Amino acid sequence: MPELPEVEVVRRGIDRWATGRTIETVNVLYPRSIRRSPGGAGALIDALTTDSFRCASRRGKYLWLPLKNSPDLALVIHLGMSGQVLMQPAKSIDEKHLRVRVHFTDAKRQMRFVDQRTFGGVYLDSLSVDGVPATIAHIARDPLDPDFDDVATAKRIRGKDTEIKRVLLDQSVISGIGNIYADEALWRAKVNGRKPASKLSRKEAIGLIEHAREVMQEALAQGGTSFDSLYVNVNGESGYFERSLDAYGREGEPCRRCGAPIKREAFMNRSSYRCARCQVAPRRGGGAVSSDEAARATHRGHGG
Repeated sequence: MPELPEVEVVRRGIDRWATGRTIETVNVLYPRSIRRSPGGAGALIDALTTDSFRCASRRGKYLWLPLKNSPDLALVIHLGMSGQVLMQPAKSIDEKHLRVRVHFTDAKRQMRFVDQRTFGGVYLDSLSVDGVPATIAHIARDPLDPDFDDVATAKRIRGKDTEIKRVLLDQSVISGIGNIYADEALWRAKVNGRKPASKLSRKEAIGLIEHAREVMQEALAQGGTSFDSLYVNVNGESGYFERSLDAYGREGEPCRRCGAPIKREAFMNRSSYRCARCQVAPRRGGGAVSSDEAARATHRGHGG
């Protein structure tokens, strides 16, 4: 699933190509992709036609495009597992999994929502007092938000009596972080994802947030992370941060910090990656296993 850097890349592309352009027509080609939109296709088409987008905004992994003539409404976009927003030349051939198409009056480009697995979607939503769509008002700010509060978020993190990686993935605590960037931030912080969040010191929690921000800023600078053709920017181009990942997807490869192998572990029906030495496993009581103990356990595991 696209995470914060990938969604931010898409937001910037939409803002560049779609903001301020008058909408001529809208085609809904697959009703499931607008299943959350009140009134269905008819209401969505009526609301968008002849209007324009004031800007492209984002919170965590959600995008929304406020309407100019209906300032209390916005088009919300969630990419889900495989969603793409493409700004295509009007004469280009339709994509195989094209779901919704927005024509602009200048006829230069169309905004196309393409979604192979259809877990994502677009829908109309009313804006709350602070300008965030009502359906995503519960989502916390993300580390790239200028109003994000590191200290307050660290306090919330430490108040959770569950594994720190689960907390990083909880969009109501800190948004935008998914499986990839959680593993990368934890590797940089030398924290095992199974460590209880409540056992982190205030300094550790703030440091982890800073690492998450840093790695996502670096990913953003490289266009995000593309492991397959499903994540692309609005021009259909892949990101290149995969080549810079230190933990995620590097099972068996040496840690770039200490040389120990990167381990892959099952976590919440997905894979989690960590350094076998730098990110020591927590004891059952919540403390960390020492590096000597970890080395001995690794030695025993290899028949020593």
